[in-house]
Amino acid sequence: MNVGVAYADKFEKVWLKLEVPDGSTVQQAIEHSGLLARFPQIDLDTQRVGIFGKLSKLTTKVAEGDRIEIYCPITADPETVERRDSE
Repeated sequence: MNVGVAYADKFEKVWLKLEVPDGSTVQQAIEHSGLLARFPQIDLDTQRVGIFGKLSKLTTKVAEGDRIEIYCPITADPETVERRDSE
């Protein structure tokens, strides 16, 4: 089945389309994508993942056409960062 895997850090954005075996999990699709080797900073034990913007577990089965996303950790606390004026 065909799925997409997306990851972005502050330097690069990647969205890969790939074919995975039926019954694959989110983790298996990410591993199959090769992103873990390309971006060694990805830590699936601590980073969240999702499908189409909805948080998912690594053990969630993927479906045809799903877009799997690997989320980067938040580096600034929105409660303490001053808002920027858009002038």
